[in-house]
Amino acid sequence: MNVAIIFAGGVGRRMNNASTPKQFLTLHGKPIIIHTLELFERNIHIDAICISCHKDYLDYMQKLCNQYELSKVKWIVPGGSTGQESIFNGIDAVYKDCPPEDTVVLIHDGVRPNISDALITENIRSVEEHGTAISCATAIETPAQIDEQGRIVAITPRETAIVAKAPQSFYLKDIYDAHKRAQAEGRSDFIDSASIMRHYGYELFMVPCNSDNIKITTPSDFYIFRAILEARENSQIFGL
Repeated sequence: MNVAIIFAGGVGRRMNNASTPKQFLTLHGKPIIIHTLELFERNIHIDAICISCHKDYLDYMQKLCNQYELSKVKWIVPGGSTGQESIFNGIDAVYKDCPPEDTVVLIHDGVRPNISDALITENIRSVEEHGTAISCATAIETPAQIDEQGRIVAITPRETAIVAKAPQSFYLKDIYDAHKRAQAEGRSDFIDSASIMRHYGYELFMVPCNSDNIKITTPSDFYIFRAILEARENSQIFGL
């Protein structure tokens, strides 16, 4: 079984929008999170979808799923106070209903709506072959590391650097175990699923993706995605 876990528990403070969480902002007639969910709804290999949603928007999220006929959404659960907690709430809901040994989970941001059908499929294939799949793009600028004083202490050549994005995919039993170990140790500071899995000794395998697999975090991200949608529509209209 292949399950997409979409986490959308944030409030989007960096969007400078006080009234609506960023995942519910509308672009081209539909909320950003619907753009994202429809990608997984359409993929023939995805069996079910779990949404970890901001607790104040659970009913609204259900109404959107009904409105857009997202039949694969089987769980809508409250998000947590951190991204790590929101992801675990989704993992936990799926763990209670699905066989953990055989279920592949694809963990994805609700505000990352520009991925391909092929990337979803390749994530599943990588987990079945290697046990993990981290969608990554080649770095297009030079990565540097700084110390606490802001001094650059290391520079990584671009040709050896990649940027971890999403989906990040695993067997359900493995990612559940990693989260439980983190909870037992009082760790709630992992930035993403790749980080927590790496910390607990799992090998991570890269699945290439495009650099325009953006996460809509700031107003500029919003406008970039809008431009991508408009370019895509124009190419269909004019046959470009």
